[in-house]
Amino acid sequence: MPKFAPLKNDLILRAAKGQKVERAPIWIMRQAGRYLPEYHEVKGDRDFFQSCQDAEIASTLTIQPIDRFDGLIDAAIIFSDILVIPQAMGFEINMVEGKGPVFADPLRHPDDLAKIDLKPDISKKLDWAYKSITLTREKLNGRVPLLGFVGAPWTLLVYMTEGQGSKMFRFAKQWIFEYPDAAHKLLQATCDACVEFLAQQVVAGAQMLQVFESWAGELGPDDFNTFSLPYLKQIAAKLPKRLKELGVTDEIPLTVFGKGAWYSLDDLCEAGYDCVSLDWTFDPKVARKIVGNRRVTLQGNLDPGVMYGSDQLIEQKVKEMINGFGIQNYIINFGHGTHPFMNPDKIKLFLESCHKYGSE
Repeated sequence: MPKFAPLKNDLILRAAKGQKVERAPIWIMRQAGRYLPEYHEVKGDRDFFQSCQDAEIASTLTIQPIDRFDGLIDAAIIFSDILVIPQAMGFEINMVEGKGPVFADPLRHPDDLAKIDLKPDISKKLDWAYKSITLTREKLNGRVPLLGFVGAPWTLLVYMTEGQGSKMFRFAKQWIFEYPDAAHKLLQATCDACVEFLAQQVVAGAQMLQVFESWAGELGPDDFNTFSLPYLKQIAAKLPKRLKELGVTDEIPLTVFGKGAWYSLDDLCEAGYDCVSLDWTFDPKVARKIVGNRRVTLQGNLDPGVMYGSDQLIEQKVKEMINGFGIQNYIINFGHGTHPFMNPDKIKLFLESCHKYGSE
């Protein structure tokens, strides 16, 4: 494993492990990206995936918000995408203006599984991702921890069957209800790839990890417990064993984010994760009651749309959120990612408000 500079700010790692902190740590989903003018300057006319796969570009984009909001953000998250696992499995994905990622040949029938690699060599196929992480960690020079991440199996199945984001989820639902055996085969293969990808990110230098089940809310409770939760549990159970095999001795905090699955909090608290990230549909005090005395750190959950409000409103919403969660066993974040149209000055105000109200 590479050698890196000592960490100067370990606040988020301590909070994730349930240790007492002097201030609630802060990071933002999609904190690096299109709302920053410097992002567009560096990205230029490169394709999104080209930017992800260029270690120099990806590392620069990752660190931009750490530089812009110096001292206000407690973690960097590698500039990448949840769809790298499908890419490793052989899918061609194009970023289309106005549509986002579009799969050239999505899965529409179980026979289509023969067209993809269900056992990809993740360490080779995604070698570019590890290079980006190592370079970013070197450039950060210990300023803040570096987070890695992966898309969860159900969310990736949605993209692999729909071919793009969806409102009806026709094909994804057809897979789980008409072809459940094939769906589980695909979910298991994806799960195995996720475990390996997360493990290799740690070897490359990631210090904390998040699993994004972004389409969790499209499943009802029973179907979530059938097609999502078992694989989320597998990731949490298998990852530490794989890390041990790879010679990693540090405890790596693991976060799960099941967007929209409000009914799942109790189950996710028992799924083996250090942190559970919440979207903005949760009442912080109710979430705290559900967690109870379990050693689980909560993350979230401000509605990103609050950034379109007045300065006074932003500060008020931050204060209410932090008062609801409390400072301990808590990581401040949005309930989902930033929008391309947001004003960086509003983001700065949000971060400053978090420091104001998030300290003991």
